Amino acid sequence: MADQDDTNQPVPATEPSAEGKDYDEVLASSEQQQAAGTGDLAAVLVNQGLITTEQEKMLREESQRQGKSLEDLILEMQFVSDEALAQVKSRQLGIPYIDLREYEVPKEILKIIPADAARNYGFVVFGKENNKLKIAMVDPQNFQALEALDFIIKKENYSSEIYVTSRISLENVLAQYGGVKEEVGKALEGATIELEKEGGEIKSIKGGEALERFVERAPVSRAVDVILKNAVEQRASDVHIEPTEENVRVRYRIDGILHTILKLSRQVHSAIVSRVKIMANLKIDETRIPQDGRFHMKFGKREIDFRVSTLPTINGEKVVMRILDRSEGIFKLEELGILKPQLESIEDVIKKTHGMTLVTGPTGAGKSTTLYSILNILNEPAVNIITLEDPVEYFVEGISQSQVNPDVGLSFASGLRSILRQDPDIIMVGEIRDKETAEMAVHASLTGHIVLSTLHTNSSFGAIPRLIDMGIEPFLLASALNSVIAQRLVRRLCPDCRKKREANPDETAVIMKEWGAIPAELRKKLKLKMPSPLEIYEPKGCPNCQDGYKGRIGIFEMFRVDTDVQDVVLQQATADKIKSVAREKGTITMMEDGIVKVLLGMTTVEEVLRATRD
Repeated sequence: MADQDDTNQPVPATEPSAEGKDYDEVLASSEQQQAAGTGDLAAVLVNQGLITTEQEKMLREESQRQGKSLEDLILEMQFVSDEALAQVKSRQLGIPYIDLREYEVPKEILKIIPADAARNYGFVVFGKENNKLKIAMVDPQNFQALEALDFIIKKENYSSEIYVTSRISLENVLAQYGGVKEEVGKALEGATIELEKEGGEIKSIKGGEALERFVERAPVSRAVDVILKNAVEQRASDVHIEPTEENVRVRYRIDGILHTILKLSRQVHSAIVSRVKIMANLKIDETRIPQDGRFHMKFGKREIDFRVSTLPTINGEKVVMRILDRSEGIFKLEELGILKPQLESIEDVIKKTHGMTLVTGPTGAGKSTTLYSILNILNEPAVNIITLEDPVEYFVEGISQSQVNPDVGLSFASGLRSILRQDPDIIMVGEIRDKETAEMAVHASLTGHIVLSTLHTNSSFGAIPRLIDMGIEPFLLASALNSVIAQRLVRRLCPDCRKKREANPDETAVIMKEWGAIPAELRKKLKLKMPSPLEIYEPKGCPNCQDGYKGRIGIFEMFRVDTDVQDVVLQQATADKIKSVAREKGTITMMEDGIVKVLLGMTTVEEVLRATRD
C-alpha cells in the first residue's frame, strides 16, 4: 500500500466548484453504470492506478468471505483515503465533489432533512437556493437512498442538486444536528422540574418502588440513553459517571484515554445512578457496597452489551460501564497489529495438538482480545472449546463459555478442574492468578490439551520466572509451554488526516537506537528502509477521529519455547537470560515492534514510549 501523505489528499473546499446534478440525472447515471457493469469501484481504482491488481483480487476475496462491501474494505485496509475515494466516485459518476469537513450548515437548512434519515441513508442538505436544495451523498449508487431522498424533497416540493462527499464530511454535518450536551441538557431540564415537584432531592422519595417509578417516568431515562448512545457512536470503551463535590462528571474512555464529555448538576446524580441500576437489575436502595451487573441495548443494527460496576465514594456512588459491541465480532490477528512474521509464528504454534500459550501484559492491554482472536482460528465443529473467564466479555457461537463466581466457590482453579472432566480439546483460562490455577493449567497442557491464558508480567521473558516463583517445577514448565506473547496498546493515527513531517532530534535518537536491533531479515520481509531525511507521521485531527487518532493497535513481543529456551528454563534462568536466547532466534521487543509501526505510519514515537514505559 502506498503512503497517503498530504500531497495525495483532496484540497479542502467550502463551496462546490460546479453545480450539482439533478436527481433524475443522478438516478439515470447510476442505472447506466450498473447496467454497463462499469460501476465496480475496485476496477475503477485499478484503472486509475490507485490500487494494484493483487490488491483488487484480495478485496474481492475478502468481500466474498466477510460479506462486506468493496468500499468498506478499501477504507478498512487503508488502500485509498476516504477523501480520495470520494473524488474517484465523483469522476466515475460525473457528479461534482464537495468537501464538507469544515462546513457549518445553518440550522434552518439542516433540519429540512430529518437526522434519522440523514444517518440511515448517508445524505445531508448543506445549502438552499430558493426552492433548490444542495444535497451531499456518500453513495449516489444507493438506490434505496435515492428513493428516500426523492420522497423527502418531493413531499415539500423541493428540487435538488446532488454532490458526492466523503464519509468524514458526512459525519461532520451529522454532528451538527445536536451533540450529547444539548440532548442531555434538555432531558435533565424536565428531570429537575420533576425533582422539585417531588421535594428536591431524589433520595427524599420514600421506598424503592416509588423511586423506581420516578426514574422510569422522569426525563432522566432519556438523558442516560443519550449518554450511552453517544458513547457508542464515539467508539468509547468505557463510560464513567462520577460525583464530585460540585457536580457529576461524565467521561468516556476513547482509544485508552479518558475525556470529560459533560458535567451535570449534583441534584440529578442519584436519579442517573438509579436509572443505570434498574437497567442492570441491581438494588437501587443499596448504596453502601459495590455492585456488578450488565444489560443489553440495541442501537440501529448494533447489539451492545454494557457491563456495570458501582462503587461507593465519599461524594456518592461512582458508576463505570464497560461497552462491548457484539456487532464488531472477533478481530483477526492481523487487525490487532500483529506483523506478518509474528502472525506466521503464532499460526504455526497453535497448530500443535497440546501445550500452553500465554499472553502477558497489564490490565487493559488487550490480552483477552488476542486470546479470542486465537480461539476464533481454532473454533471448528470438530473440537470442544471451553472457556473460564472473569467476566465473559465476548459471546462466541460454538464455544462453551463459563464465568467464575467466588460467592459459590467457582474459582479459576476449581472451574478448571471441572472443565477437565468435560472432554475439552482447547481450554481458555481468563487469568493465572495463583499456584493452584498454574498447576492445573500446566497439567492440562501436558495431558493432550491446548491451553490459552493470561499472566500479569511486564514482558514476555518475565512469564517463565513468574511461574517458577509460583511454585511450578521448571522441568514441567519447559515441556508444557509453547509460546509467550507480551503486548501493549497504542493509539492508531487517523489515516484520513495524519500529516507527514521530518522527525525531530529526540524522535530520531529513539528510532535510530531501536533500528539497529531490528533483525535484517525482518526488515527485508516488511520492506522497511530508513528514509533520509527521516520522516514520520503526526496526528492532526479531523471530524472523523479523536485528536488525530482513530482506534488502537497492539505492539507485541513473542518468543517460542524451543529446545534452546527449554534448556535455560531447566536452569531456572532469569528473564534477561531467556531474553538473550530468544533474541538470538530473531525475537523483537515491544519497543522495536512499536518503532516498526512508527515507520509504517501507524502510530507515533510518543505513543510507543507511553505504552512501553515501565
